[in-house]
Amino acid sequence: MTKDSVLDDPTDVKGGSPDRFGYSWEKFNDLTPDQEEQFRRWTAPLDLGKDWHGKRFLDVGCGMGRNSYWPMMHGAAGGVAIDVDERSLAAARRNLARFPSVEVLHRSAYDFEERNVFDIAFSIGVIHHLEDPGRALQRMRQAVKPGGAVLIWVYGYENMEHYVRVLNPLRNLVFSRIPVSAVRYLAYVPAAFLWIFLRLGLSRVEYFKLLRRFTFRHLHHIVFDQMIPRIANYWRKDEVELLMQQAGLNDIRLVWVNEMSWAAVGYKAAETIWDNTRHRHRKPIPTDTL
Repeated sequence: MTKDSVLDDPTDVKGGSPDRFGYSWEKFNDLTPDQEEQFRRWTAPLDLGKDWHGKRFLDVGCGMGRNSYWPMMHGAAGGVAIDVDERSLAAARRNLARFPSVEVLHRSAYDFEERNVFDIAFSIGVIHHLEDPGRALQRMRQAVKPGGAVLIWVYGYENMEHYVRVLNPLRNLVFSRIPVSAVRYLAYVPAAFLWIFLRLGLSRVEYFKLLRRFTFRHLHHIVFDQMIPRIANYWRKDEVELLMQQAGLNDIRLVWVNEMSWAAVGYKAAETIWDNTRHRHRKPIPTDTL
């Protein structure tokens, strides 16, 4: 794979929202310390200080590159970050410029063909916006080495029931259909109400405790991101687990993140070698020897 490897015509992404998120990442692409804590929570099934060290990763739907930045800061060997909007890719290349071992490529979640290359394939906040999340997960499983990890962070349904029933239809019927630049300004209104709500400390849900640390600019960006996608799924724990199982992953583990979302990790089956002399399978090949 080279830095010139790109898709001429990324397919099957029109139903998602890469163009709308590209606008978002063009406006908000700063790296801030609080994003490290976010990344730790979003990838909670793995230990940032241990499980990423020396590993090569695939970041599916990299946005402005922040989720590739933190593994590199904790000793990852390198990797590939992919997205399909040029504004997202430009921001990612700027933020990851200090890491020559990270390639930023124009690829969709469905169309990378690499097999058995990476130690970890992950996607943060992307799978739930896709028309075919199962297909993307299968591609991620294909990309990792035998024994490699596939990790996702997705919106949860638990503790989000009122939002899903009341506000999500509004997003679907109104905000996802009007120009994204207009939504950006409209987002200041709910962001202001949320800012006041947080300052009053009216909720004990862990997610809101985290949001109280953020600047208003960061908070506005989070609200804006909730308003713009054409597709947004909010999945129950069993639905996330089934999605991972259907992708052919093993040893699946889920962590409830911020009492509102799910981080899930599963592993690609380790290969076995047939021993013709003893007519039995040998032990799985360790990932780090491949």
